[in-house]
Amino acid sequence: MRLSQLFLAILSFALLSATNVSAESAYSGPKEKLHIYLLIGQSNMAGRAAFSEQDAGPLENCYLLNAKDSWEIAQNPLNRYSTIRKGLGMQKMNPGYTFAKTLLEEQSGISIGLVVNAKGGTKIEQWGKGTRFYKDALRRAKAAQETGVLKGILWHQGESNNGNPDGYLTKLQSLVENLRADLGSPELPFVAGQVINVPKINEQIAQLPGKVSNTAFVSSEGLKGQDRWHFNTESMKELGKRYATAILKLNK
Repeated sequence: MRLSQLFLAILSFALLSATNVSAESAYSGPKEKLHIYLLIGQSNMAGRAAFSEQDAGPLENCYLLNAKDSWEIAQNPLNRYSTIRKGLGMQKMNPGYTFAKTLLEEQSGISIGLVVNAKGGTKIEQWGKGTRFYKDALRRAKAAQETGVLKGILWHQGESNNGNPDGYLTKLQSLVENLRADLGSPELPFVAGQVINVPKINEQIAQLPGKVSNTAFVSSEGLKGQDRWHFNTESMKELGKRYATAILKLNK
């Protein structure tokens, strides 16, 4: 092969590779315009609420970090690429759906990137620093930061700690502090959501803003369940809106 032919072959390969890389990501805008949120916790964050055909469609200007740590257009179920999830058939609507829709309605000129890594039935102890759940969430959030700006963390967990609620707030504080330190963002907004009918957990979640700066909680007051532990569709949508309201206040 002549040098000219070799050069053309190498150039063609390079261009093909570059095309493939760019094609893998649905988002190609400026890094500062992609606002990223990490969504972690147990079943309600994984999503257990039914969604309609209309709610199954793609979310405009919202992206989901996939199994290749690349962005694709977001659509339900949003926990589909969780590295720790249960079966795909169990993943339904989580609060991230209306959370993203509300943020996009309230903020112009941005896109939303969601990193969702939740698993049903997990206790807060399973999310401690050094655990697989913690490390996977951290790794995926860092991967997302290469193409966007991390704007906050949403946490929804507590049902599995209902039988042993003592010390929940202390463990939640540690989670916030560890994630902020490992993500290099000491004031990263963190919002925790209350669960259904577990007063001893909800009381501690409500105390978080008084213990850790730049945090908030969203109330589950008035929300209804489709069963003992899981919000129904209407309440899940409202929960997502409440998360968005809290984040918007923290990010002012």
